[in-house]
Amino acid sequence: MNRNPLHVLALTVLLAVTSASEATADDGAGPVGVTAVAAPTARSARVGALFAGGEHFCTASVVHSPGRDLIVTAAHCLDGNAEDAVFVPGYRDGRSPYGVWKVERRFLPDGWAEGQDEEGEGSEDSDVAFAVVGEGGGKRVEDVVGGYRFVTRTATGATDVTVTGYPGSREVPISCTNRPTRHSRTQQRIECPDFSGGTSGSPWVNGYGEVVGVLGGHEEGGATADVSYSVVLGAQAARLYRDAAGDPPTAAGSRLVARVSRWEAPRLTRADSQGPRGG
Repeated sequence: MNRNPLHVLALTVLLAVTSASEATADDGAGPVGVTAVAAPTARSARVGALFAGGEHFCTASVVHSPGRDLIVTAAHCLDGNAEDAVFVPGYRDGRSPYGVWKVERRFLPDGWAEGQDEEGEGSEDSDVAFAVVGEGGGKRVEDVVGGYRFVTRTATGATDVTVTGYPGSREVPISCTNRPTRHSRTQQRIECPDFSGGTSGSPWVNGYGEVVGVLGGHEEGGATADVSYSVVLGAQAARLYRDAAGDPPTAAGSRLVARVSRWEAPRLTRADSQGPRGG
């Protein structure tokens, strides 16, 4: 299931989080398998929403790189979406506390294009991508919010991970901690409720601050909102990261697209509950 609100009829809504069951998550592991609104912390600020044409379509996160300008998401999020895509780390309730960063260059694995079928769907085992974002105010995005380490070849289920993402029905990120399990040799799965449209690209982060999964892969994230998938990050993901991290830093003329004081942030759009998750 492709979890992207852009692919379904969307209704713009404001979120009012009133449910007692959606208590704000602590910075760190909360109750296992319980989804809650992610607290605004230094770590959660590294996760942000991707927008194109004023509409939220996926999630991404900042990963450490020499250029300090790299984000990771799902390949199906960056394949074919509008060229005016921007990344908004720490987006919350219509505000962009850490700025809005223009997507400058995209890096998709060869396996994604090579695996495309007649409908343009890529190989689910290659559903990871990177993007370089522009500079803002003389700084790069990692200078502002920090970055997770991107690691490969970790054993599935070695530790619990925390998944943080932006459903299209909400204007705040949600978070859930659980232990991934093996779905196949190339895919891993995690049981976390309510990861619906817009959450594709959400990072799976272990207790060491390492991204060990990216929501996507099998069925482009999963057929239901309660079970999500990720590619098992291996040699192909490692090569792609090296290519993207080795890309020359963005030109000095690149700049932050806008700041919250001058930007009317687009409201997230609500996707049909049975609709796609992203990209």
